[in-house]
Amino acid sequence: MTSSTTIIPNRSYWHVVARQLRQEPVAMVSAVVLLLIICAAVFAPWLAPADPFKASMLKRLLPIGSPGYWLGTDELGRDMVTRLMYGGRLSLLMGVVPVFAAFFIGTSIGLFAGYVGGRVNMVIMRVLDVFYAFPSVLLAVAISGALGPGLSNSLIALTLVFVPQVVRVAESVTTQVRKLDYIEAARMSGASSFSIIRVHVLGNVLGPVFVYATGLLSVSMILASGLSFLGLGVKPPEPEWGLMLNTLRSAIYNNPWIAALPGAFIFITSIAFNLLADGVRSAMDIRR
Repeated sequence: MTSSTTIIPNRSYWHVVARQLRQEPVAMVSAVVLLLIICAAVFAPWLAPADPFKASMLKRLLPIGSPGYWLGTDELGRDMVTRLMYGGRLSLLMGVVPVFAAFFIGTSIGLFAGYVGGRVNMVIMRVLDVFYAFPSVLLAVAISGALGPGLSNSLIALTLVFVPQVVRVAESVTTQVRKLDYIEAARMSGASSFSIIRVHVLGNVLGPVFVYATGLLSVSMILASGLSFLGLGVKPPEPEWGLMLNTLRSAIYNNPWIAALPGAFIFITSIAFNLLADGVRSAMDIRR
């Protein structure tokens, strides 16, 4: 008599998250939209039909659907399709980089403050609470204005805006985790603080902080475009959606559809980031 045993492989946590994420239609559509926008931006030098800096005053503000110019031209006669594709490179860079930088910096500070606790925690959190006295938009404008216009200064300003928010989440989760029994057991066994944080605490903290950070991507996109719109971000003639929205203000009465195109791309991208973040948050809740 023979018997057969069916072995079911253990599915990892991230495998379950990926499976649940695929069951979120809104999140998947948002991911596809973001993928198309990112691919258009990354491969703009090969896909763009024209030179993003080539101007022609004879072709300025051509309407959408003009021969050879699918989305018309801007105030200097530059092809809008090309400008939007190249503009996505800087807009995505300014939206994504500050969030990832804040994720790494804020998680590190939050882990340290939450694990050490006591007066060290109080001092760190009270200092960071000063940043909460100002709205994110006002703080970003103030820091960027103090540093001066430019891409690098805008990235620094946005990173400083998001770091306190990430620290608060990381510190809160770390404070909860360090009180658990297995952390105390590891401490009593003689494990070093660095080892406990790396092996036992970090894995429990990264998930919630990562989910929170993904939700900041849409905010970062809007703030970055706002800085460029105010002249505190990317400098002309570089294509960037916020800056394009500013330079096309004068065309809103002559050709409003052309003037609205950069704003539409900012809106679509930020909404896609937001909906994808909601899907990731829902997928990572494996208890449902």
